[in-house]
Amino acid sequence: MNKKISRRKFLETSLKGAVLIGFSGSNLLIQGCSTNKEYDLLIKNGIVYDGLGNPGKNVDIAIKGETIFKIGRSLDPNKAKKIIEAEGFAVAPGFIDAHSHTDVELIVNPKAESKIRQGVTTEISGNCGYSPFPIPDATFEEQKEYLKKEYDLELNWRDISGFFKRLEEKGIALNYATLLGQGSLRGEVVGFNDRPPTKEELEKMKKLVEENMKLGALGISTGLEYAPGSFAKTDEIIDLCKTVSKLNGVYATHMRDEGDHLLEAIDEAIEIAKKSGVSLQISHFKVAYPRNWSKIDSAIKRIDEAKSRGIDLMADRYPYIAGSTGLSLYFPLWARQGTTEEFIARLKDPSLDQKIRSYVKEQERKLGSWEKVLICSVFTEKNKHLEGKNILEAAKEAGKDPYDFMRDLIIEEKNRVGMITFMMNEDNLKRILSHPLVTIGSDGNAVAPYGKLNKGKPHPRYYGTFPRILGKYVREEKIITLSEAIKKMTSLNAKKFGLKKRGQIKEGFFADIVIFNPEKVIDLATWENPHQYPEGIEYVIVNGQVVIREKEHTGTLPGKVLKKEIV
Repeated sequence: MNKKISRRKFLETSLKGAVLIGFSGSNLLIQGCSTNKEYDLLIKNGIVYDGLGNPGKNVDIAIKGETIFKIGRSLDPNKAKKIIEAEGFAVAPGFIDAHSHTDVELIVNPKAESKIRQGVTTEISGNCGYSPFPIPDATFEEQKEYLKKEYDLELNWRDISGFFKRLEEKGIALNYATLLGQGSLRGEVVGFNDRPPTKEELEKMKKLVEENMKLGALGISTGLEYAPGSFAKTDEIIDLCKTVSKLNGVYATHMRDEGDHLLEAIDEAIEIAKKSGVSLQISHFKVAYPRNWSKIDSAIKRIDEAKSRGIDLMADRYPYIAGSTGLSLYFPLWARQGTTEEFIARLKDPSLDQKIRSYVKEQERKLGSWEKVLICSVFTEKNKHLEGKNILEAAKEAGKDPYDFMRDLIIEEKNRVGMITFMMNEDNLKRILSHPLVTIGSDGNAVAPYGKLNKGKPHPRYYGTFPRILGKYVREEKIITLSEAIKKMTSLNAKKFGLKKRGQIKEGFFADIVIFNPEKVIDLATWENPHQYPEGIEYVIVNGQVVIREKEHTGTLPGKVLKKEIV
């Protein structure tokens, strides 16, 4: 039986031994099934991209349980319990987000809406030096209060095992893997101030790195522009990375600088990799601020030369020219050390005002104007009206100088102010995205346009990273081919982070699969209205289960916590 029926809405049901499971255009395909059902799901007639950069092929994919059972031409539909007719669609391995910050969001809403609807089936989290473990005594109550107020979430874990257990309690829609944040680690062992670790503290950190990796962490990450991880000198990081290297893990770094001292920061990252033997991942590779844009040639040359010398090195990037982090980044590092209360006390201290003010003024010169910085999130209801406004207009409305406005806002919000900064160049972005050593990472969280994760005006990358690559930079700009883009989103990231049997369409591999319309796929999230799902992602399958069907979430939660395998 093989009959097409015009339908406007997707329908799945049984009909005299047949299953309605897919459509082509406005047509729903009914396929017959016999009692000899060898496959749980059959994807037919799509153009299949294996994830290795090869051209797409018109083959069928049979799924049994969690894995890809068979790949071939004209597989028998009568052997399948369910069938997806993928004619006119691209079929690829599920996308692996190389640089994610999703963690507690999966406890708040395990459906992972903004990520799974992009085709992301695996998150690599714990980046930029922060992971939701270990939680130091000094900040436990502060984090507990924040999670309760922000998400009505109880903080009942301290370490990696406790966090993994919490994730697994309700289930998750996609796969989750994580690095250990060196900033979180240093806060636990050394504290939050600028001082070197004692010999005993360094040994304890190394021991904790080993313990966390044996419990599942993929390696460590640094956020060297953020306290307290920024207080670590190069040799300290090398010592930690020697332990990571011994266990075949990854060192992912938000480098010490991405603007004025970008080249020196790249040199440091390469030195760490060379002296420790660790596998290096440069996070969100960028050249920030107009006065530094010309450094792109030197930056790429350093990376290429390091690779040619045998350094195991890659980088990731999101497809936007604005970054996003906390507004406090524009305040001096020495002022940010210690607890939140200590930082705020320094902002209130009249004797420090001129010193801090001068530093922030230099940041304005680097930017060109505070008009290039948007407030994307605040904590209190009182200041919600500021979200989406740039610093210049918000300060003017408040009748304040920009510095006074930012300082007062950070104090009032207890340093919970998110910003989006337009500091990059489109031509440089294209060069970075097209570079063979650069893969795709969103630098975003799983959020949703409803419920407790519908907050603020987050960076559009939270919703649009992967469809934007496929739509804008593959189909429209043609800076890379579709096969190359898929490789950057799948097998390269799986190999880098040691994810076994993922990132490829291959028999015996886990059935993490995305089916999309290559002619229509595009991001819809904007700076003004970021909470919008993309267009063109039709189906997303995780571990053999359909999570997105006809652009709608099924509610299925088949994701797994993926743990480092120590050989």
